[in-house]
Amino acid sequence: MVRFIQLVIGPAGVGKSSYCKVMQEHADASHRSIFVGNLDPAAEYFEYRASFDVRDLVKADDVMEEHGLGPNGALIYCMEHLIRNLEWLYDQLDAFGEDDYLILDCPGQVELYSHLPVMKRLVNALQMSGYRVASVYLLDALFVLEPAKFISGCMLSLSCMLQLELPHVNVITKCDMADKAAIERILDAEGAWMINSMDQVSNPKLRSLTHAIGGVIDDYMLVSFTMMDINDEDSINDVLGKIDYVLQYGEELEPKEPKEEEYDEDEYNLPGQRGQEDDGDNDGTERYAWDD
Repeated sequence: MVRFIQLVIGPAGVGKSSYCKVMQEHADASHRSIFVGNLDPAAEYFEYRASFDVRDLVKADDVMEEHGLGPNGALIYCMEHLIRNLEWLYDQLDAFGEDDYLILDCPGQVELYSHLPVMKRLVNALQMSGYRVASVYLLDALFVLEPAKFISGCMLSLSCMLQLELPHVNVITKCDMADKAAIERILDAEGAWMINSMDQVSNPKLRSLTHAIGGVIDDYMLVSFTMMDINDEDSINDVLGKIDYVLQYGEELEPKEPKEEEYDEDEYNLPGQRGQEDDGDNDGTERYAWDD
């Protein structure tokens, strides 16, 4: 049994639910099945077809009211409650067949991925149950255009990679709302662009730190991004293809057998052959209608 899971993570407001919706619609148009499950206990609304919803198990609003917690504390409590009740999640996942492809829409609280052990424990549980999991980290395109925010986004992505220890794909969302040419220039330059930009505005005492961070990104190629424009099918297909690659999706799928169709002899006879007859005196020649 091999089942494939995208774990969609990233800061709040980067478009995780919209990403799930777009991927599901793209799969529908491509005659491919992709299921989506909601793992955000604080979600209020989403447009994709959810195969299951963690709010059926626990809701952040109920936790806040019952335990007097704030939004962040309630979200952490909910995810820890999910870990304590993994049988509920297993029951939801058991509804899918072998080789099914699932996207999990995760909460937007970055602490869950960067340093708290909650999501790491969830990943370990899924992998031990035979699931092949990849993390998909989303970053808002508008963050890329501001050096300080882009550096923070890169460092957060790196922290998630190290914490979750999963095949990892970074995706820049909302490219339809930003200057794609400017983003491409920044991604080509990456660390060098950030260093030059930060040197002009940052405290001189921090320049060594800026150069060190830029070196981590450039020298070791630990963080790279793929742009996604929801209005461009080729862009969506490119992102999905990269995630399929790191998941090794399709490598173990059995080829589908073609449907057998009944053979109609008359349908494939040449014109004039419908009069073919056998008079019982078969001398090695055949009689056709045009011989009469």
